[in-house]
Amino acid sequence: MVTALHQLQLMARNNAYANEMLYEACCRLSQAEFDAERAGFFPSIRKTLNHNWEVDRYYLDALCEEGKGLSVYDTPHLETADKLRSAQTWQDQQLILFCDELGETDLDRKIAQDRGSKGVMQETIGNTLLHLFQHQVHHRGQAHAMLAGTSVTPPQLDDFFLEFGRHPVARKHM
Repeated sequence: MVTALHQLQLMARNNAYANEMLYEACCRLSQAEFDAERAGFFPSIRKTLNHNWEVDRYYLDALCEEGKGLSVYDTPHLETADKLRSAQTWQDQQLILFCDELGETDLDRKIAQDRGSKGVMQETIGNTLLHLFQHQVHHRGQAHAMLAGTSVTPPQLDDFFLEFGRHPVARKHM
């Protein structure tokens, strides 16, 4: 039986796998293609991936109760796919470690999230993780679609959970 906690731990691993696959493709782009203006919520692959990286840092800070809050957004954006890949890989590993250290009762524990002028909001760890994973899927999908307009074929990102068709890279994350 898969518990809610186990499902979140798997989602953290799926997140790392999908990011690894996406960055493998993005690192094959020229810098011009990586920076080119494209249709999307953030108007380039670079800006979209920087957004995912900074939001991951914001929520992991809140989850770990480190207290940096919105100051994580003061970090300059990274300019190359290689630098972003390295930074995102480290962030993904931290998220996996965080999830692996959780107990079932931690999912309902509330944590503070700095919302600037709107104040500090209290959210559960479980809901924060669900939101973080959904956020990653949402914007990673946009970056994936943007890749279709480049010289690099967008990779398959959903071959993680089912044994049938599971990508070999996914196996190392299981």
